[in-house]
Amino acid sequence: MESFIFSIIEKEKLDEMLTAFQALTELTVQVIDEKGNIVISKGEITPFCREFRKHLKPEDSCAKVHTEAAKKAISVGETYIFSCHAGLNHIVFPLMNKNTFLGSVLAGPFLMMLPDSTLMDEISHRYNLGTSDLLNLYDLSGSVPVISPSKVTQISKLLFYLLVNLISDCREQFITNQGKLLQQSKISESIQNYKLDGAVPEKKYPYEKEKQLISMVKLGDQASARSILNDLLGYVLFEEGNAIENIKSRSVELCSLLSRAAIEGGAPTDRILILNNEYLKKLSELKDIDSICYKLQEVVEVFTDSMFSRKDNANSDAVKRAVTYMSRHYAENITLEQVSEIVHLNPSYFSTLFRQVTGSTFKDHLNMIRIEESKHLLANTDYSIINIAISCGFGDQSYFSKVFRKYTGLTPKQYR
Repeated sequence: MESFIFSIIEKEKLDEMLTAFQALTELTVQVIDEKGNIVISKGEITPFCREFRKHLKPEDSCAKVHTEAAKKAISVGETYIFSCHAGLNHIVFPLMNKNTFLGSVLAGPFLMMLPDSTLMDEISHRYNLGTSDLLNLYDLSGSVPVISPSKVTQISKLLFYLLVNLISDCREQFITNQGKLLQQSKISESIQNYKLDGAVPEKKYPYEKEKQLISMVKLGDQASARSILNDLLGYVLFEEGNAIENIKSRSVELCSLLSRAAIEGGAPTDRILILNNEYLKKLSELKDIDSICYKLQEVVEVFTDSMFSRKDNANSDAVKRAVTYMSRHYAENITLEQVSEIVHLNPSYFSTLFRQVTGSTFKDHLNMIRIEESKHLLANTDYSIINIAISCGFGDQSYFSKVFRKYTGLTPKQYR
């Protein structure tokens, strides 16, 4: 009976692609169904693998290892390089359709360095083989191709680009999974910060962060908006744990808040209200926390785009130029008067306009920029706190610590 894979993918096309891949790389390449059965194979099984399989227990089969690796590749959203129970390397690409795992394409085995006693020691330790069997496997290990790590990386990319467009849904799922994985790593980083002693002494929701998020959405700064969103989500998850209904409630509140901010900033009201209703419905239907977080990121991105779809954005452009200048010169003793002159606006008018567009004062926004840079230096350098304070534009360490705690809920030392 023909594998279900070939009801989704044209068998002849896949066969031709893998024939070309095998000819170029000289690696064995196989299509494996969802149960681990081989349905297409190009190239020869190495003598080492044939001999090694004689020593495997049924519950420790190659099919099981390959299938588990393919499912891992789904979660990371790309090809996955792994070592099997014999210590040999493989590259796997999962085949997906509408969130259904169909099987995988497996390239390998190969080694990234010449086989030595270490390989045999690991096999001996795992399977308790006798000296004769180990010597036999060592002799046969010469049949396994040896490929440099840099070349393995390129072969992995080649396999990805060869297959990623084979099923349109597969590519979309990969992109989504990559985005979720990246976002969850950022949220996890935020949670770890909140876990520090004294991080949230009064368990007070960081409304200051909410204000910053709204400012970034109004400015059209998606990167900063995503960063602040993930920090907020880190706080919510830190406080609520896995209480999904509570997290949904917070998400719905945040979605509505962002929609109002977009309308206040001048985005088309009808369009925003329609989008908001759609997102509220989707958020209520989601079943896991990762998907809720990822959907909120989409909300932020779409509302940010909507803010700048209107024709009359001359005032917003002036504020965006001002923020760009502030981001580049935050370490200097810049003033509102200086920046207003640069964007050719009266200081009083510029101050009012800046607050209307960003939702914060010039001073607050400048401090936020400086704090974001100081966070980077605290996390990635061993500079003293006083040196970081000065390099980020603060006059003294005491004032820096006060502002830092206001924006993050932590002292600089706790954050580090």
